[in-house]
Order: sequence, then C-alpha cells, then structure tokens
Amino acid sequence: MFQSFDNVIDPSVGPARCAALRQELLRLGLDGFLVPRADAHQGEYVPPSDARLEWLTGFAGSAGMAVVLAEKAAIFVDGRYTIQVREQVNTDVFQPQHLIETPPSDWLAAELKAGQKLGYDPMLHTINGARRLAEACASAGAELVAVEVNPVDAVRHDRPAAPLGPVSVHSDDFAGEAAPSKIARMAAAVAKAKADAFVLTQPDSIAWLFNIRGSDVSHTPLPLSFALLPASGMPQVFIDDRKLTNSSRDHLASLAEIRGPADLLPALAALGRDGATVMLDPDWAGAALAAAVSEAGGTVRHGADPITRAKAVKNAAEIAGARAAHLRDGAAFARFLAWFDAAVDAGPLDEIGVAERLEAFRAETGKLKEISFDSISAAGPNAAICHYRVDRRSNLTIPADSLFLIDSGGQYEDGTTDITRTLAVGTVPEEQKRHFTLVLKGHIAIATARFPVGTSGAQIDALARIALWKAGLDFDHGTGHGVGSYLSVHEGPQRIAKTGHVALEPGMIVSNEPGYYRDGGHGIRIENLELVTPATQIEGGERPMLGFTPLTLAPIDRRLVLVEMLSTEERAWLDAYHARVQAEIGPLVDAETGAWLERATAPL
Repeated sequence: MFQSFDNVIDPSVGPARCAALRQELLRLGLDGFLVPRADAHQGEYVPPSDARLEWLTGFAGSAGMAVVLAEKAAIFVDGRYTIQVREQVNTDVFQPQHLIETPPSDWLAAELKAGQKLGYDPMLHTINGARRLAEACASAGAELVAVEVNPVDAVRHDRPAAPLGPVSVHSDDFAGEAAPSKIARMAAAVAKAKADAFVLTQPDSIAWLFNIRGSDVSHTPLPLSFALLPASGMPQVFIDDRKLTNSSRDHLASLAEIRGPADLLPALAALGRDGATVMLDPDWAGAALAAAVSEAGGTVRHGADPITRAKAVKNAAEIAGARAAHLRDGAAFARFLAWFDAAVDAGPLDEIGVAERLEAFRAETGKLKEISFDSISAAGPNAAICHYRVDRRSNLTIPADSLFLIDSGGQYEDGTTDITRTLAVGTVPEEQKRHFTLVLKGHIAIATARFPVGTSGAQIDALARIALWKAGLDFDHGTGHGVGSYLSVHEGPQRIAKTGHVALEPGMIVSNEPGYYRDGGHGIRIENLELVTPATQIEGGERPMLGFTPLTLAPIDRRLVLVEMLSTEERAWLDAYHARVQAEIGPLVDAETGAWLERATAPL
C-alpha cells in the first residue's frame, strides 16, 4: 500500500513542544518564531525531516503557519482546513486563525511590541513572504531576525534524516523533448530576462528540465534538489550524490555539473562576488538565497520561474501519455465502482477498506508507480471535510442511505490522474440529491465553456458556482488546479479559481471540481481532469474560442441526479459524456464490470 492509515497526529504533544521551543527562543534572545508548513522548496509535500509544523502542533494539512510568541501562539490555515485544524491541534495552546481573513502579517502587526525580535528561518520563507513579514514587524516597531539554525530542529531530538530517494531517468518517449533541448530553450529565457543565471528551487522544475524523476516525498516523483541555470554554459545541480544510480548519474553528468546541497549558498555568493545578476522567483525562492547573492555584491533580479509555464503546456507526447494513463485509470476505476456497488450492498464497508480496494485495482494495471495523493475516502459527515484523510481512529463504517465521496488518483510514467466521484449508498435524501445536481450543473458549465485566447481561470471560475450561488450556497476551494505529467498532481501556474490570473493555453491540464460541503452533514465533489483544446471558430462567431476536453472517463452517479433540474443542454452533455465513457472504457474491462458500466452510463 502506498497510503498509510496509521494515526500519527497527537494534539496532546503541543503544550510540551511549544514550551520547549519557547525555552530555546529565550536562550537565543528571541521573542517569537515563525514555523511555516513549508520546506526549502515550498512544495506541497514535505519529507518527515522538514515537517516542523506538524511536529510542533499536530496539524497535518498542506498549507499553514504557526507563530509562537512568549505568551501567545497561533496557527493560520485556509478555508480547506478550518475543521481539521481544531481536530488535530490543541487550541488551548495554538489559537486557530483564518490564513486569508487574518493573515499572519496582520496578526503580528497587532500582537508584537516595540523592540521585540521575531525569528525566522530564511530558507523556509520566500522573498516576498519574508518582505511582508518584515513590514509587519516594522509597523509594530519590532524586528524580523534571520536564524542560521532552526530552533525547532534544535529541540526536535527525534528528527528523521533527510530523504535519499533514488533518482531515475524519465524517458524521452514520455517527456516528448530531450533534456538538452529544454535546457537550451530555458537558458535563452534567462538571457532574454537579462540575467546571468536563474536559481531553480522547485524540484518539479528540475525534474522536468533534466528529464529525471525522484522519490524523496510521498506521492510525487520529486528529486529534492536545487539547480543553477546560466544564460550560457553548463548548469549546476545541487543534490545528494547518494540519490543517484549509475544510470541517473551518467545522465545528469552529461547535462550539468553535480554538486552537493551544502554548495548552493557558497555558489550563489561566488556569483555575487563576480558581480553577476541572478534571477530568483520571489514567490518560491527562499529569502536566504537572495541574501547570499546581494550580500556578496551581486544583483538579484526578480522573475517568474520560466520552467513553470513551459512545463504546464504539455507537448504531443505528454498529451498522448495523459490520454493513455486516463484510459488505464478509468478501467481500474470502473472496476472499483462496480465492486463498490456490490460490496456496499453485501455488508459493512468502511472508509479504509474502500481506499485499499481502489488502490489495489490501480495496482492490478501493472503500471502504477504511486498514488498521486492520499485518497480522500469519506463517508457521511467526514465528506464535509474537503481535505479529509482517513486514519484508523477516524475510520467510519459507511452508513446506509447516505453519500460517499472518493477523491483519488494514480501516478503512471505516462501521466498523472485525479478523479472525484460522489456515490449513492441506498436511498439518498432528496436535499442531498438537490445539492449534488447543483454541483453537477457547475461541473457541466466548466466542461462546456468556450472562451477566447487570453482568458484566465479566474474569469471562468464563477461558472462553476452560479447554480450554487442562486441557491445561497458556495464552496471554499478553487474550482480547478493544474496537473503535471508524471509530476505534481497540483501544478501551476494555471488554475480555475478566484486567484487564477494566468491565461489558459492549449495543452494545459486543469481539474474541474466544484463541490458543496455541509459541516457535520455531507460533502459532494465531482472532478474530471480537462485538457485545454486549441482555439476553433464557432459558426457565426467572430473570434476563435478555446475549450475543454475531458481526460477523465468514469460514470457520474445518475442515481443522484434530479433530472428536472437540468436543462436540455446539460442532459445532452451528461448523456454524451457517458456514451464516450462506455465506448472507450467498456472494451477495457471484464464482462461483469462491462454489464455494470452499461447500466451506469445509460442515457438519462
């Protein structure tokens, strides 16, 4: 199993660990310290060695920050985790705050006193993030102070070693472009930006650029590392040599100079002493990297990681791989759905059992490298926690006459998948069917959207919410995120969200996942991955329009649809989608699953 269900969260450890940290801060002459969820790469997944926020507070979400002062401490999370944080954290010690409504900078400006010193680890805070925090401190007459040794590490005596996951070569057949070609293209972008070098801090950018994959963190094939990409000359990759196999070492050595992680800051200082202009992405690069350049006399230029967009626009080989991965995954998921309907009728079934069986179906394809994230296997009220993670303590038996939500995905060498379905168990109350149909209307509105070149995700996000808004409802997460090619299941820069201001381009992959969550009651989400398609002319139209084609192929539970709430066009879309599922997935499954699939995809 790639997913563990052991409960490692213990809110009771918070008071003692917070007290130990305060003692260390006192020794260092600091009045407080910032503990972000991030590691030095700002990634979604962090290795256990860098899980400082979880160790200190118990919070296991993918975004957040704690602030520990001498007399008060707070933990900041966004709308996805407002329920989860209160279950995992001792709120007598760490007061929960909404990350958006009360940002840490605002809280600090109100709580800090003149003359106080607030410590931070400059490798764990981005350039822009550190700037905002410094401004907040200054407004209170306090000072933001960088530390060389993280005080959490100093009191965390059981800290695990840094990961040494093996690095592999990602075949050009899957990548669609050889690494030397990518390096030349991206070096030209650095030169165009009038910089001497760009510092790559995101491991997925490094994996894409050099056509390698790693195994340092859960669920995403990342090689934790840094790289320097010069405008001319050979790149440098800063990686623990113990991660490299003979083949990956030979591959990487043909493309770059291989150096150890401890060499990064000295290398940046050397560029600074040479008077170089070094480009850093201020939203991703640690403040320590900028300081290493500028304090040595170099010039820091801020600019977006040029690889982020290049990686987001999939080439023909990557698109073909995504289609193949989704067909394979769709067949496994159809087998799972057929099994679920039979198993839930046969007797007690719990959340862990469902997640285990789904992973087994994917593994039986013989192509599964990993799951793309911990499956959200959620029954009844647990589904109202949109990023719920089942463990042995929370594991629920699926109740009769309810909704069950399963959000999951697979990592295959040719593509990354992510699908959510909400399923009927027995006779579902009419109100829950109404909520499901409202979410479905939003899903269809995105799936059928046509939009001009230059349109961003923020401009179409409302389409997923209109039906819910008319009913006085909404959801507190984005409608869609980008997806990588055997890389991160959550990939930028594109997204469909109120904050998604990057234009959607042909070849990008985004999720389409509106939802609705009633606290303590039920949760609903319907998710497909969509490929942004090239602009085509609409008959009678004046401008070519982009659109979406679903990559995900799996039935949407017809038993939950109130047909009278759908328009003629919406009914036609669902019938056409189901016809495609039947045509493409039907030939890939056994006869028993095929018979189930035929019923599940029948026209409304």
